Amino acid sequence: MSSHTKSFKVPFWAQIIAGLVLGVLLGWLARSQDLSWLVTTLEKVGDTFIGLLKLAVAPLVFFAILVSITNLRKVNNAARLASRTLLWFMATSLIAVSIGLVIGLLTDPGAGTGLTPKDGAKPEDTGSWIDFLTGIVPTDVITPFTELNVLQIVFMAAVAGIAALQLGEKAQPILTLSESVLSLLQKALWWVIRLAPIGTVGLIGNAIATYGWDLIGKYATFTVDIYVGCAIVLFVVYPTLLATVAKANPIQFFKGAWPAIQLAFVSRSSVGTMPLTQKVTERLGVPKEYASFAVPFGATTKMDGCAAIYPAIAAIFVAQIFDIQLGVGDYLLIAFVSVVGSAATAGLTGATVMLTLTLSTLGLPMEGVGLLLAIDPILDMMRTATNVAGQALIPVLVSARENLLDRDAYATADGSSLDEPRDERPEQVPAAA
Repeated sequence: MSSHTKSFKVPFWAQIIAGLVLGVLLGWLARSQDLSWLVTTLEKVGDTFIGLLKLAVAPLVFFAILVSITNLRKVNNAARLASRTLLWFMATSLIAVSIGLVIGLLTDPGAGTGLTPKDGAKPEDTGSWIDFLTGIVPTDVITPFTELNVLQIVFMAAVAGIAALQLGEKAQPILTLSESVLSLLQKALWWVIRLAPIGTVGLIGNAIATYGWDLIGKYATFTVDIYVGCAIVLFVVYPTLLATVAKANPIQFFKGAWPAIQLAFVSRSSVGTMPLTQKVTERLGVPKEYASFAVPFGATTKMDGCAAIYPAIAAIFVAQIFDIQLGVGDYLLIAFVSVVGSAATAGLTGATVMLTLTLSTLGLPMEGVGLLLAIDPILDMMRTATNVAGQALIPVLVSARENLLDRDAYATADGSSLDEPRDERPEQVPAAA
């Protein structure tokens, strides 16, 4: 074994956990001792890490979606795979939102908080179906990248990808360039991902130092509801689907996917985690050509945490604070918004757009959003971890159902091997199909 392969002795997941523990300790110390310099330092470290992730988001999404669509031409039954992927996205979203509604109805998250409508405030940006539908199409090709409108970037990338498929060989130079740019972006983003343990210290430490435990106490039921709902989806629904649909060992899935799930928890960004999500998905035996379509597609549209569980429980919470009764029709509307409108979250940190879309559909006061903004960073960690787990799960399910899953690779997938990605070593580049 070369010295290069021995350079990373501490597994990536262990580094993340160490950063998590250190962040909690430093955050507690900064808050209990009122160390403003430490709070500022933690904030700067966390913000720098998130800034580095976001720096690559716009071009990464564009080229990932473009390349993923054109890669489907290399896969047999591409249309069937794409449709099955979308159907499973919708099915698992429906399960997740149903769980969110049941938990919200059983626990009354808005009761006993001491909050009143006066505590709320309208958000600066709100979402509605008109905004959602008209906002998909950009007015120019520059603004979506400068303002980081991921939904419009996805639209342009999809159009470019479909046009490239129609052009055939004439578009090959553009596709070759796009694949090279995508590889460059993923390589650079992988370096950022390697900084995740340091970013974890700043992000978690700043959250503890800024909010402490008092805020969580006020929103105790709501916070527990979100975490329990996500945990049920993550550790009950997903393993059940793996065992029954994919006929695969759920524990092995989490062994392989855990590095991406951890990074999602820390970074709160599905798109920022996307390169790592794609790596773990391929390590789990999903064909690269299909994974390169399903994962970017999922990173921008598959949001069981942010777009299903969260808006369901949050809508019930807001309705209770404002003393508004919801009926069966309202709950069906919540389910509809979650299944159809999840692309509105667009894989970025936070789920405010999805919440405002849900509230506006139900006719609930937008001031309710302001009630939840303070607690949002703490909730977003678990929501995003659930999102990313689902984004890795669906390609495994579809591949297994279509007999494309490499069972041997799945059985031996190990998250710690991601410390040195196989596709970064020239001697292991697979031969062209």
